[in-house]
Amino acid sequence: MIGFITIRILDIVDILLVAFLLYQMYNLIKGTTAINIFIGIFLVYLLWLIVRALNMQLLGTILGQVIGIGVIALIIIFQQEIRRFLLLVGSRYGKNKRFSIEKFFSFGDDEVKTVNIDAIVAACASMSEQKMGALIVILNESDLLSIIKTGDIINADTSSRLLESLFFKNSPLHDGAVIIKANKIAAARCVLPSTDQIDLPPQFGMRHRAALGISEKTDVSVVIVSEETGSISYSRHGEIEYNISPNHLQQLLEADFKANNN
Repeated sequence: MIGFITIRILDIVDILLVAFLLYQMYNLIKGTTAINIFIGIFLVYLLWLIVRALNMQLLGTILGQVIGIGVIALIIIFQQEIRRFLLLVGSRYGKNKRFSIEKFFSFGDDEVKTVNIDAIVAACASMSEQKMGALIVILNESDLLSIIKTGDIINADTSSRLLESLFFKNSPLHDGAVIIKANKIAAARCVLPSTDQIDLPPQFGMRHRAALGISEKTDVSVVIVSEETGSISYSRHGEIEYNISPNHLQQLLEADFKANNN
């Protein structure tokens, strides 16, 4: 008697979870050199399945040994992508606005974290009109102490005039990124890691590559003003919105930091 295949609800859930993980993995590695490595690993695994089906003992044993250490190799090769995926899960899906570990251990002494959105938008609008290049990193949960140490400590209240002064082309601090932590300009002239993406639009310069690089690795928000065109861009979670208006920038910042501003 031929048995029928039974599909349980858990099987459907299992398939959906695997599909979700594969989709998120593809989003993390698309446009980078890692996608070619992933395709190569997939082809090796597919070859191993074919070899097993054909019962080719010698080649199957060799490929089996390669597959056996594949997990460790994947962790080494895709360490940046794994870091980005875990950050994505933690910041997008694991953040609870009503409860957090920081609140649990704060014993009622919570630090007020506000971001002066109006000052940032006003400065970016002014610098956009003057075609003054700028790279502003706004911290969320990450502290970026190692990045802050690469620049010059400012620790001053955020203001539009101060931001414009820092990015003035004759200023010794204009090259690099400004880090904003809560309502303070923590540091200027900071060095950011560049993205590994290889298929970026030609209008993206080093500021855009640095903005993507830091937003891929951390949960920060980054505002970029192009020195060549004066266009404003906004980067978050390894993605970038190019040539946006100051009003749209205001909306994006309010959406990301509205919980801190309440």
